Amino acid sequence: MKKISVIISALLLSTFIYAQNATRLPVMDVHVHVSKINPERAGGQMCPWYLSDMPGADPNDSMEDIYSFMNGDCLDPWPAAKSDEELKNEIVRRIREMNLTMVCFGDAGVIRSWMADVPEGRIIPGISPGNLTVEQFRDSLESGFYKYMSEVAPQYQGMSPSDMSLDPYFAVAEELGIPAGIHMGTGGNGITNVTGSKFRASLGDPFLLEDLLVRHPKLKICVQHAGYPMIEHMIALMGANAYVYVDISGMIFSYPLDDVHAYIKRLVQAGFGKRIMYGTDFFSYPRMIEGCMSLIENARYLGEDQKRDILFNNAARFFRLDKSYFDWPEAD
Repeated sequence: MKKISVIISALLLSTFIYAQNATRLPVMDVHVHVSKINPERAGGQMCPWYLSDMPGADPNDSMEDIYSFMNGDCLDPWPAAKSDEELKNEIVRRIREMNLTMVCFGDAGVIRSWMADVPEGRIIPGISPGNLTVEQFRDSLESGFYKYMSEVAPQYQGMSPSDMSLDPYFAVAEELGIPAGIHMGTGGNGITNVTGSKFRASLGDPFLLEDLLVRHPKLKICVQHAGYPMIEHMIALMGANAYVYVDISGMIFSYPLDDVHAYIKRLVQAGFGKRIMYGTDFFSYPRMIEGCMSLIENARYLGEDQKRDILFNNAARFFRLDKSYFDWPEAD
């Protein structure tokens, strides 16, 4: 009798867990960086929303001093995965338990490894031109594996997104109907000082996309990081170009929360709630996924329909996906 009771209890528990999953509404993270674990970052910790202000620094300060948030000196830091296997397991578990879809770009081998352990369609691969020739880039997109041109980040090379050297790549994406994700705006506090890169804040101005959009009128683009903090130019660009969406990755864990909420709220007030997509800018910290998601789920200025749009519906439309494919129990 005791054995039967245990079996019944187990069945009830599994039914309860399944019921939770069955009612979990889908979420799509459109900005996930995929790479092998950096040994220098393995086992480290990160403090989310580390800036209540924008601290200054001194040229004699070390990167650790400027990027103190990486030290994990806060109440509830996010630990980094210690190995590639641990990271994969954490990602796969979240995809299954949270009805999550990820748009991933970076190491193709790691992407394929993740894809092998999750339901079909739950990872959407992307590719950046990087050092590829135009012909190699075309071949990659024509293979059918990649669905997104991302992350294109000319701002870090001191270039405008409308620079003519990039134009042939955008032409290929436009021809093949592949949307493009372009880094605009934020690079993180002190990014130019820390990296010594050619990064220029002025090259994150959303208006710099206009020439590109004129040359490629059928190209659908996502302004990654929503052009933060250049809100008025972002709104003006979106108003003039119906094929421009934004993602809110990066900014939602690395800038003062009040300002991040104000930025998202302003986009919604301007009428673009149907073109804001959720993204994390994920890199090696598994708890970043639910941490960033909670910012939208708990935003009091957003209605439930608006949250669903940002967390899933807008991305499904941007990538031309059949939303019914992401309903449970198929995802289980």
